[in-house]
Amino acid sequence: MSTDTPTTTPLRDRALRLRELVADGVLVLPNAWDAGSAAVIASAGAGAIATTSGGVSWSLGHGDGQQLGRAEMVEAARRIAAAVDLPVSVDAEGGYGPKPSDVAETVRALVGVGAAGVNLEDSTAVGGPLFAVAEQAARLRAAREAAAEAGLPELVVNARTDVFLFGLGGLDDVLVRAQAYAEAGADGLFVPGLLDLDALTRLCAASPLPVNAMAMAGGPSVTELAATGVRRISVGTGLAQHAYTAARRAAAELLGAGTLTELEGALGFGELDALYRH
Repeated sequence: MSTDTPTTTPLRDRALRLRELVADGVLVLPNAWDAGSAAVIASAGAGAIATTSGGVSWSLGHGDGQQLGRAEMVEAARRIAAAVDLPVSVDAEGGYGPKPSDVAETVRALVGVGAAGVNLEDSTAVGGPLFAVAEQAARLRAAREAAAEAGLPELVVNARTDVFLFGLGGLDDVLVRAQAYAEAGADGLFVPGLLDLDALTRLCAASPLPVNAMAMAGGPSVTELAATGVRRISVGTGLAQHAYTAARRAAAELLGAGTLTELEGALGFGELDALYRH
């Protein structure tokens, strides 16, 4: 008798694959914000998909920073995971509640819709302050335990610290958190806002966890970031911003000059439509 559930072998395989991609080299993750963008990113050759909370929130009519509720984010994650045959790591912001039990509920829900990984940040709000180190460690431990209870102990837990993003400390502060987060069961350390190559090199050499950097336009290239020792590179809202910018430029041209040059070079209707014909 079949007992096929979201936590049977296919999802475990995806979680293990996500682990392998980091262990075997540098995982580059162009972040998706809906099923369509995930399918397009997969068609470009991505080995895995990461979501961006900002992009998901904008696509659903909300601002970033946990203005979207747990249920809406989980449903968005379900659609993205169903659209691709790749591991999906979901940006779960701060876990949609301050308590370890809130984080656990979020993780159980995300495993249930096919997430192979999850990002959890240590900001209490946009701009800070951050959860105390022990508090965030407890929240990460709850995530680890919830994944196991949901049948996916292989879930990749990427612990994000906003020390540099919000200017709330330096490298020593990040390393204190890295040690505590590793002991709590995290699998990776995400440090958005840190793009100084020398500092990243020092962090990668000292961190007990593989480091995830967030690339951005005008900053170091993937090659330069990889040379510091980072194992995972994402772009946050970068692709979503670019896509929405392209839409506004095309709309402004159509409404202004009435021409369509901004639409030249677009993916063909048939090529896009074929991505969703399973």
